[in-house]
Amino acid sequence: MKLLRAEWTKFRTVPGWVTGVVTAGLLLVLVALLAGVSSDQKGAPPVPTGPDGGPVTDSFYFVHRSLAGDGSITVSVPALTTSVPAGIGDLRPGVVPWAKAGLILKQNTRQGSAYAAIMVTSSHGVRMQDNYVNDTAGPAVRWLRLDRAGDEITGSASADGTRWTKVGTVRVKLGPAALGGLFVASPQDVVGLGTRGSVSTAAFENLRTRGRWTAGAWAGEHVGAESPTFAGYPENTSGSFTEPGGGFQVTGAGDIAPAVRDSLPTGGALDNILTGTFAALIAVIVVAALSITSEYRTKLIHVTLAAAPGRSQVLLAKALVLGCVTFVAGVAGTAVAAPLGIRLAQANGVFIFPVPSPLRVALGTGALLAVAAILALSIGAVLRSSAGAVTTVIVAMVLPYLLVANPFMPAGVAIWLTRVTPAAAFAVQQTLVQYPQVASHYTPYNSYYPLAPWAGLAVLAAYAVAGLAVAAVVLHRRDA
Repeated sequence: MKLLRAEWTKFRTVPGWVTGVVTAGLLLVLVALLAGVSSDQKGAPPVPTGPDGGPVTDSFYFVHRSLAGDGSITVSVPALTTSVPAGIGDLRPGVVPWAKAGLILKQNTRQGSAYAAIMVTSSHGVRMQDNYVNDTAGPAVRWLRLDRAGDEITGSASADGTRWTKVGTVRVKLGPAALGGLFVASPQDVVGLGTRGSVSTAAFENLRTRGRWTAGAWAGEHVGAESPTFAGYPENTSGSFTEPGGGFQVTGAGDIAPAVRDSLPTGGALDNILTGTFAALIAVIVVAALSITSEYRTKLIHVTLAAAPGRSQVLLAKALVLGCVTFVAGVAGTAVAAPLGIRLAQANGVFIFPVPSPLRVALGTGALLAVAAILALSIGAVLRSSAGAVTTVIVAMVLPYLLVANPFMPAGVAIWLTRVTPAAAFAVQQTLVQYPQVASHYTPYNSYYPLAPWAGLAVLAAYAVAGLAVAAVVLHRRDA
């Protein structure tokens, strides 16, 4: 306890160290302010949100009638083909794994409204999906059926239209009357470092309905044509449907799914607001290195070690004081920066992806700065050089962060860097979700990290613990 009190007194009586830590917290706020005020998406169409409040892609070609109350719809999908652009005006056959065609019951044509659907996909067999985020796999067959009983929607699949296998039952609030029918969606093709549009055409046969469906012709329209999450049709194509020989042929593009960075590139994530963490990190690394190397430079370390019962305890006390101070500064800075930056960005028309756990981000950012400071302290104790310690930690932690922020960095390299280097700790600021039913560039550049938030922090913590262990051995084996 005396050691902790002594190290705390030592720290708070050095104005430069206190100023450095306070500056770290203020840098978080300042950069968040700049990020918020420099954003400008005013006048952009609103981003559709689903029943859970998250952003969605809700653009597809829909052939529909109205269903009042309970009922069912059955169809077979003998063919689904996809085309992708090979050049300007040149479409060629291709494979987009999540291109889909099938049956859907939807509350209305408003983007983001509730729905349940069963579909055939290009590469993932039959799927039942509802309300954008839920996905259930079914057998690889071509007959599909949806049954509605109140709010319960049951999706079934069959190989012959006679023997049926239930894929799933979901509860979806569609209201007294819903729109139901056929749909085709064709997401963007993920290729290289970018994406390209696609268009798919499906053949539907053996359409049957049961219940109070409206009479008359089926209506066709493209839902969500003006949505910011819809990339549009490839050149010289459009959505359509025809009824050849008693069946249907439907052509469509877009997707019905949660929005991700590829489908909403103008959206912002919380880690974009908190890019000041990079500057704050440098500030705490410098303070941490100086807190030990300055004692060697001024020979104060002789007094410190002479008065202490053990050198390891001195190192641990320094680490605890430094870690606590930087943790508080990081949490306080994030607690102010995050809501302020988000509010300013939203006022400028930018859609910010939802933040499911703001407390985790604040605590995690504080812990990131604290553990990085302890790592810098350890390196400083080993090298006894401020410049050497600062350079070493920046190269180990900040450099990988800068490299993965490069959009041209190969995804495999970026993912490796954020798995095994101290930069893995930036995962604590991750708020975006990777959806297996949405193909996308899930890379650190797009704010998707390969490790879970606390697992990423644990990588940095492992480096810090190893650094402390080496520093303790060095302190014991050589003179101060």
